[in-house]
Amino acid sequence: MTSTGTRGFGIIGTGVIAAVHADALAALPGARLAAVTDVNAEAATAFAAERGGEAEPDLDALLARDDVDVVCVCVPSGLHAEVGARAAKAGKHLVVEKPIDVTLEAADRLIETARSAGVALTVISQHRFDAGLVEARRLLSEGALGRLVLGEASTKWYRSQAYYDSADWRGSWAMDGGSLLNQGVHYVDLLRWCMGPVAEVTAVCTTQAHRIEAEDTSLAIVRFASGAVGTILSSTAAFPGFPQRLEITGTKGTVTIEDGQMSRRAFGDGGRPPGGAHLPSQAAADPAALDVCGHAAQIADLLAAIGEGREPAVDGQAGRDALEIVCAVYESSRSGRTVTLR
Repeated sequence: MTSTGTRGFGIIGTGVIAAVHADALAALPGARLAAVTDVNAEAATAFAAERGGEAEPDLDALLARDDVDVVCVCVPSGLHAEVGARAAKAGKHLVVEKPIDVTLEAADRLIETARSAGVALTVISQHRFDAGLVEARRLLSEGALGRLVLGEASTKWYRSQAYYDSADWRGSWAMDGGSLLNQGVHYVDLLRWCMGPVAEVTAVCTTQAHRIEAEDTSLAIVRFASGAVGTILSSTAAFPGFPQRLEITGTKGTVTIEDGQMSRRAFGDGGRPPGGAHLPSQAAADPAALDVCGHAAQIADLLAAIGEGREPAVDGQAGRDALEIVCAVYESSRSGRTVTLR
């Protein structure tokens, strides 16, 4: 950390999501992009020329820099734990893109390595910082919805075949997973954050509109530990793409969040929803069209956590919890049976 209190960041992997991280860092007075690296050296050089920082030839060179305090892990999902663990062992704090990885074993290794190294770890779930989610959590904490009954998470997005063809790891089980693990995992995390732990999952996954190894459409029925029930829907075959949607229903009322904004809230005492229709975000059809505000808020929380010696608001365990639900969906679909979570 510099004498001015600014922490230097390194970005590992300069694909689509790296630009969002760079823009988020540029919006934070306590952060500075120091260096980037990518397996494609030309891509790293071009990224650094456009976004700032210096291009390093490889991961070891970036991790050796004294001016890099935190790294953003923006490589394919199946490499998150491997790369993150190397960075943690080098003493770097971690911002890991969602999901935490593609297997629970890898997630556990990363969490334990970060803990042993004494570095902070946050897994991107930027929508927890959206205004609609903040308000929903306030209502839940006040008991305004009563006893929770039903939770619904829906991600009906569209991705073309060209999107999957743009990199050989996209849509693969080893490096990416399908629509639920890549696109839907955000709202899986939000569903669990609002409804609590999941006890069991019954699911069907299909691949209908794309030439990929993993699924492009998944549907699950979940039972929460509280006794409430819910559904999870995720697809990248829903042309032209629709708002991500979270609906929480309790015995006293219901709230609906679409793309991070509360589009409806209704209570038994006659409370009225806020007015105005909500338009889908461009991200529903374009993976590059992401608002940086959520990423900036989450990275700001990580910096505060480091300074205060506390866990980030979205820690490694939160990332693991969401992954565990997705893995249960996939296992249930493969086996044709209900999967019980520990």
